[in-house]
Amino acid sequence: MGYRNLGECLNDLERNGMLLRVEQEIDPYLEAGVIQRRVFQAGGPALLFSRVKGTAFPMACNIFGTLERTRWIFRDTLRQVEAMLALKADPMRGLRELLKSPWRVPGMVRAGLHIPPKMVSGGPVFANTTSVSRLPHLVSWPMDGGAYVTLPQVYSESLSRRGFGGSNLGMYRVQLTGNAFEPDREVGLHYQIHRGIGPHHGEAIERGEPLRVNIFVGGPPAMTLAAVMPLPEGLPELFFAGAMGGRRMRMAVPPGAGPEALPVLAEADFCISGEILPGIQKPEGPFGDHLGYYSLTHDFPVMRVDKVWHRDGAIWPFTTVGRPPQEDTVFGTFIHELTEPLVPTVFSGVHEVHAVDQAGVHPLLLAVGSERYVPYEAERRPQELITNGLALLGNTQTSLSKYVLLGAREDDAALTAHDIPAFFRHVLERVDLARDLHFITRTTIDTLDYSGISLNQGSKLLLTVAGPPRRKLATKLPGELRLPAGFGRPQVFAPGILVVEGPAHDRGRDEHDPLLSALAASLEGQPGLEGFPLLVVADDVLFAAASWDNFLWAAFTRSDPATDLYGPGAFTHCKHWGCVEPLVMDARLKTYHAPPLAADPDVERRVDELAAPGGPLHGII
Repeated sequence: MGYRNLGECLNDLERNGMLLRVEQEIDPYLEAGVIQRRVFQAGGPALLFSRVKGTAFPMACNIFGTLERTRWIFRDTLRQVEAMLALKADPMRGLRELLKSPWRVPGMVRAGLHIPPKMVSGGPVFANTTSVSRLPHLVSWPMDGGAYVTLPQVYSESLSRRGFGGSNLGMYRVQLTGNAFEPDREVGLHYQIHRGIGPHHGEAIERGEPLRVNIFVGGPPAMTLAAVMPLPEGLPELFFAGAMGGRRMRMAVPPGAGPEALPVLAEADFCISGEILPGIQKPEGPFGDHLGYYSLTHDFPVMRVDKVWHRDGAIWPFTTVGRPPQEDTVFGTFIHELTEPLVPTVFSGVHEVHAVDQAGVHPLLLAVGSERYVPYEAERRPQELITNGLALLGNTQTSLSKYVLLGAREDDAALTAHDIPAFFRHVLERVDLARDLHFITRTTIDTLDYSGISLNQGSKLLLTVAGPPRRKLATKLPGELRLPAGFGRPQVFAPGILVVEGPAHDRGRDEHDPLLSALAASLEGQPGLEGFPLLVVADDVLFAAASWDNFLWAAFTRSDPATDLYGPGAFTHCKHWGCVEPLVMDARLKTYHAPPLAADPDVERRVDELAAPGGPLHGII
């Protein structure tokens, strides 16, 4: 059976040598975040900070810090849930597998029985009350606008469909302090576009009614996982949490509450309860986010706090985000392992997808699809792949993808979206820059992505390739590469990819840079560029070309397809844009971008002292 609550999980991790208890006082202002990130990078254990400055509550982090530990936490239910998902993906194959392994059937039956939540009359979470000001105030990065809850489980229900069937559980960031929030009375609730709470909030706004919200912190680890699962709309995350947690999630009505009250997770460590009032927004942010930049201050809904409960011995779990990879990378990998069999059932003709973590997840999606349309044509070209790509941009969280690159399995049976260098080589060998670039402009993009023309708005590029290779990719610089003034230090990053350093960006938002247009024009007809279908302009060529991690992060988080792609011989014919080699990508930091995250050197030195001989983190980082 799975863990009933966070305490059971942490005790089990400690018994098995997977958790380190730190008795020295830790400051939640920057220090705790630095420790968590550095221990994660070192592949270290989960941490429990017994003494935390400014609060009576201990804090725990890096619980899901390695894929092995995450699998171990869900070891009692993982195989049953995988079997259930595989059965849904391919019923006939799933049945054959069950006939081969009939011992799995009882486990799947038990997992099914754990799906529906269970209403109970009370719970440990109601043992005590406190206030927002007494909670741990985690500040992860120097420019953060206040303290944040970084592992919240935000629970809401549809006003027109009350009950668990109309519920949503999401991980939307919660700002506890700072800006213009009334201390102990208000918190900021930032949810990104396309998130499940949005329709609930929209209903409340339309009716002119408040939206009740409960924010759970802690509780069964399965609830944390469920809050980040990309489930289809209408499939409650609570149901998935029951199957993954190996027991029905116990939900309770608050003491003395009326029939309209939202249920509370009985085994949660904390619950912040309140309502979002219609028509009220306040500035939220900035916040160091998972793309590796700050998300800036914008108006978002405000939650008026009614009550803060906590259980006896409550522990405050947290994580921090920043330039990937971080702990949320493990969540993404684990979720991909669970849901990979479902990809063809959600996206017809798509075999594999990879939301690239190094590029911030949503900025870059690689996919392998099918190209089976008109097989009798002499020259194979992308057709079904375009349909595949539009499906990816029209469903689930893949709809937030900015660059979508698709290759055809028929061209290479071994093609996988998870071998990034090989996938890029496959695409660049085959791309026809006059035919294969399909833009969608002035559409929705990730709220955290500042490369677009405004908040939540930018463009997308669907790049599809099919057929035999069109070129041999070059691996050496052309002998006499001529670049305009201001551009220089060219380097071959990978076969077919050049990186060039450019001058600092000085343009406004939503406009082309004439310097990049001049660069593209200067490249037309230059000998030796036939083998380089992609040229990326960066602020620091040594950084951008140092590794695939750096290249992917700089190229795809700092560019908007419609604004920042240029090319020699560029043309527009019947609204279709194309060019000849090379496609030029402007991946410089723009004047309107959010600043990249940078650590505080003083805090880093304090953490170094904790890692010195005799310190609690010696031998860990």
